[in-house]
Amino acid sequence: MILYIKYMVSLRCKMMVKEELKKIGLHHVIVDLGVVEILEDITPEQFDLLKTNLAMSGLELLDDKKAILIEKIKDVIIEMVHYTDEFPKVNYSNYISEKLHQDYTYLSNIFSEVKGITIQQYIINHKIERVKELLLYDELNLSEIAYLLNYSSVAHLSGQFKKVTGLSPSYFKQLRKKRKSQLRENLEDV
Repeated sequence: MILYIKYMVSLRCKMMVKEELKKIGLHHVIVDLGVVEILEDITPEQFDLLKTNLAMSGLELLDDKKAILIEKIKDVIIEMVHYTDEFPKVNYSNYISEKLHQDYTYLSNIFSEVKGITIQQYIINHKIERVKELLLYDELNLSEIAYLLNYSSVAHLSGQFKKVTGLSPSYFKQLRKKRKSQLRENLEDV
């Protein structure tokens, strides 16, 4: 049986879900971001108990078909942007459609209806979060980040970054360095 869990975005979430399944006597086959496959059929009592226990940790066990589909779309995007070493070179709509075995227009319409933004905007928002993360690590220059995240150019990346954050990537990086320096000074004063 497959269960879908909202807000499951990290290894810590996976570990917590495994522990909750164990507590109520369910055996998992797979625990992945947003998806859990268990060996047994879940009873209504177990479902309610799992739902309550997960909610205490900020996770939500889903039972609505639209909500499940939205979470699947979000999980594909989060995995694509944050957890793959190389961005897909195909069109995002084809990538998502192939991963979920659904027509992209249908997925796009449901996503926009429920989330109030387009899939494309959701992808852009996550790509910008990844850019911020990579800028803070300070291991790659902007050209390398643009290439890694499949931007057509540094100018394209910079334009999207500024549109989403209101800052240029270089200014964002300067602010971070300035803030780090101020924190060090404050710690030295203590």
